[in-house]
Amino acid sequence: MAVLGFFGVSARDMVCFGAYVALGLTLPGLLLIRALYGGRWTLAEEIALGLVLGYAIEVLTYIAARAAGVPLLVTAWPIITYVVFTAVPRLRRHWKGAPRPTAPIWWSWSLALVTAYLVAWSATRFFKLHALTWPAFGTVSLDIPFHLALIGELKHHMPPTVPMIAGEPLFYHWFVYAHFAAASWITGVEPLVLLFRLVMLPMMVAFAVLIGMIGRRVVGSWPAALLATAGALFLEAPNLYLGTEVGAFTWRPTQTWQSPTQTFGALLFTPVVLLLVDLLDRRRSAPGKWLLLAVFLVAVTGAKATYLPLLAVGLIAIALMEAARHRRMPWPALVSLGITTVCFAYAQFILFGQARLGMTVEPLAMMRNVWGELTGQGEHIEPPLASALGITLLYLLSWVIGWCGICGLLSRPRLLMRPAVVLMLSIGAAGIGATLLFGHPHHAERYFSVAVYPYLGIVAVYGIFIILRRARIPLRATACAAGAAIVVTCLIRMFLGVQVPLTPGQDEILLYRPYIVLAVLALLATSVLFVVNRQRLVVAGALTISMIAAAGLPAACALRVLSMAVHTPAGGSTDTDPAVEASMVPRNALTAGRWLRAHSDPDDLVATNTHCRWGYENPCDSREFWGAALTERRMLVEGWAFTPTNYQHWRRGLTAEYLPFWDQERIQLNDAAFRSPSTASIQRLRVRYGVRWLFVDERYMSPGNRIGDAANLRFRSGDYAVYQVPGGTT
Repeated sequence: MAVLGFFGVSARDMVCFGAYVALGLTLPGLLLIRALYGGRWTLAEEIALGLVLGYAIEVLTYIAARAAGVPLLVTAWPIITYVVFTAVPRLRRHWKGAPRPTAPIWWSWSLALVTAYLVAWSATRFFKLHALTWPAFGTVSLDIPFHLALIGELKHHMPPTVPMIAGEPLFYHWFVYAHFAAASWITGVEPLVLLFRLVMLPMMVAFAVLIGMIGRRVVGSWPAALLATAGALFLEAPNLYLGTEVGAFTWRPTQTWQSPTQTFGALLFTPVVLLLVDLLDRRRSAPGKWLLLAVFLVAVTGAKATYLPLLAVGLIAIALMEAARHRRMPWPALVSLGITTVCFAYAQFILFGQARLGMTVEPLAMMRNVWGELTGQGEHIEPPLASALGITLLYLLSWVIGWCGICGLLSRPRLLMRPAVVLMLSIGAAGIGATLLFGHPHHAERYFSVAVYPYLGIVAVYGIFIILRRARIPLRATACAAGAAIVVTCLIRMFLGVQVPLTPGQDEILLYRPYIVLAVLALLATSVLFVVNRQRLVVAGALTISMIAAAGLPAACALRVLSMAVHTPAGGSTDTDPAVEASMVPRNALTAGRWLRAHSDPDDLVATNTHCRWGYENPCDSREFWGAALTERRMLVEGWAFTPTNYQHWRRGLTAEYLPFWDQERIQLNDAAFRSPSTASIQRLRVRYGVRWLFVDERYMSPGNRIGDAANLRFRSGDYAVYQVPGGTT
């Protein structure tokens, strides 16, 4: 609370949001988890599961309530839950819960430290760069106004459309914005405060707890649970380059403030994996578990449907393996696959209307882009095939370093046939394959790999624990091997690191030098260990895996700290993602937008003369969403970069945000009302499209314009003005 208060959150907002999360989401969800799931969980695990179930049910309930025009009807589901669990005698016992296992005290303190880290990380990496007040609020991450606009749309309309372009269907992962909208209605907290400060924190903590829960379920060890959690939060490929961080070799975190859809989807997918681990390992298959699985899969469908095809691949692999091994129908896997297939079909053909949103089959598209980053030749230069394949090999090597612990399962091959292991390995392979197979103008194919690496990390932890148990290596020897890997990796970067992008004339082979050295040293160390321990190959393998795996977790953190110390300008700031661009909004736009929100009807349509990012008018960068974000109103034409129709016109070699608006008649009529304002031009917008308001940046208006003669000036703040079209609502 102290951190949130320091960064501008009022005590009233904190209390309201905390009560909402506890009583409106977690407690009713926890009661349902106890009744439907059962099992012996710690209190923290029960709370995390209850919270995630609360999210899922709330979103589905809010969709119906908002469609009925009574958004606060979303509060009916927790109230009904409380009534039922109080009135029905056999359900009352769930208020107390079953006896719980006792978690080690160090585990409880570890969760407390993880929570503290997430708060501190959020404060330094996001809160500090995204202020709630002017002037720092004027420059935020580029996607922030897009998220705010969609929250406003879901707050006032169902079914939703793209608020920046009137009538454009919203074929996007929008369930998380329904949650924001529900939270704003229930608590009265501003969407801006929810987005900038509050909503993501409980999601991140719950995700960390559930990943540890899956790790403990699979490996059967509290230390393994902690290591799995650490891997999900901290694991990165060691970046051996100097200068610019490269996207492919510095993975995005699974939980991030910059992408609410990724954070929400990743969280909702964790109970899906947990339930499948139970159901596929042939533990007691209660009907309640199948009901929960269906609910979570439906929620994932609209939260982040990226997970569904990856899950389908994993379930197909399990079904084939089970059929081959046991010569019988693998019904749990087939039923799960059936539910997943139905959800995916609904997502593709109804929820997303078969829109690709720029995703195309384009093998090694991301690798070609990385080659352009590293060589300084840009993403529009086609690299030679050999170069693209070379970068791909480096990318795969970075994955091998992070998850070499999987090799530990080779010491007990039958464990590779365990359904939980097959599921996670297949999901991981599908995620890597999809990342390499598809292309996207904004490189969204990376989210396939982002989605899966926590689960590959769990299998890697499993392999490490198996081989260390078999080898019975002292902790000191393991620590020494890991420490040696950290030191070697840091030294390679310091003395053999390559400055990127390369300067003209530098040989491209320099790009591979540090990674080749790292691979050679790993092979030499492996060879030495096998020679020294040729009578105990398991011991040598365990030390080798410990050494290589260490390069992917603590070494990455050490290298990032070193990089920041050496390359961050004094007084400069860094963000969680080096590719994040800034979006600027003038102070007067904020004031005028808030006035329009307060004095118009949510169904009113607004016309504006801002279509381009401020300072990026020629060529026009159409990632401009501030009008819809600040007013929570639909715009006739604002920014169109992320719309399905714009992506339909994108081809490789073009820049999606620079494409012209496709409906020339609409944009010409819209702009005519501002360039040559007259009663006829403005009334044409009202009669043809139903425009009720004009949101005007007067810096783009010609001197001496007479827009006030054709529309009623209602508010002005500096260069921004709000006009009401005659005949509109008052």
